[in-house]
Amino acid sequence: MLKTKRGQRVWLITQPAHADLAGQMAAHWGNEDFAAPGHFTKSPDPKRLRREVVLAVAEHDNGWWEWEADPPLSAEDGLPQGLGEVLEHPAAGLDRWRLGIPRLAERHPYASLIIGDHAYWLYATQFNPDPPAEFTHMLQRGQAIYPSALEKEARRFLADVRHMQEEFRVRLEEDPLWEVSLEPEHRKPHARLLQTLDALSLALCSCVIKPVEGKAKGIGEDHIIFTEVPRRNWADRVSLEVKPLGDGRIIIDQYPFDESPLTVTVPARVVDPHTSRYEALWILKQFTFLRK
Repeated sequence: MLKTKRGQRVWLITQPAHADLAGQMAAHWGNEDFAAPGHFTKSPDPKRLRREVVLAVAEHDNGWWEWEADPPLSAEDGLPQGLGEVLEHPAAGLDRWRLGIPRLAERHPYASLIIGDHAYWLYATQFNPDPPAEFTHMLQRGQAIYPSALEKEARRFLADVRHMQEEFRVRLEEDPLWEVSLEPEHRKPHARLLQTLDALSLALCSCVIKPVEGKAKGIGEDHIIFTEVPRRNWADRVSLEVKPLGDGRIIIDQYPFDESPLTVTVPARVVDPHTSRYEALWILKQFTFLRK
């Protein structure tokens, strides 16, 4: 649950809803300057590969479904715990990934492979003294999100992820399309794209990029820079400058989407503290991206 206090009220957005928002952006990624998913290098069927990557982005947080159905409540406000509160017990997050990574694998092993890459790098870069910049999550840079006491358990988790991915790889190699998609020229930009869109969606849903005029909390004066974003291919990576204009409008320098303006939506509940979230109706929050 992404929980943000705005004035006297609290906005609640579920983790799967945030992932769906990222999936909407993935479906529109690609234009004359940016390659679409599945098109970062040659593929026997780029359209099919694109659909698989969009699915991975949209479903990367499906391991939270069970948690969101019956979340623990916060003593502070009586509402479901937010992501920050959950991270106070980070080992529980590993269980979410263990559920989510293989959930699609029977029919979509490549989507599961990319979701596994996303989960892997969240922890691998945290406990690496010299993490690779190209796989460091944009909202994780310079922050010790996971305590050092978790390192041993996290490394066991990383081994579990690689074991699952090896099973996915064996199945993918049976099909010429998916065998090619395992090549780094495909897999790396797809994994980084998922990281990029996860970070952008989190920033929107958690009000790091303000829905009204204001400074981006803790990350620069009035904008966020997303680095190491794949453009035409893996060797061609650029930075995106993302700046709020107010009222949900977002301008992006080095615009990656196929439409401008592009409007995406996410359902949210707006509630008062110490009330049931079910007493509030869903609202549909809109964000609109624009070229500079």
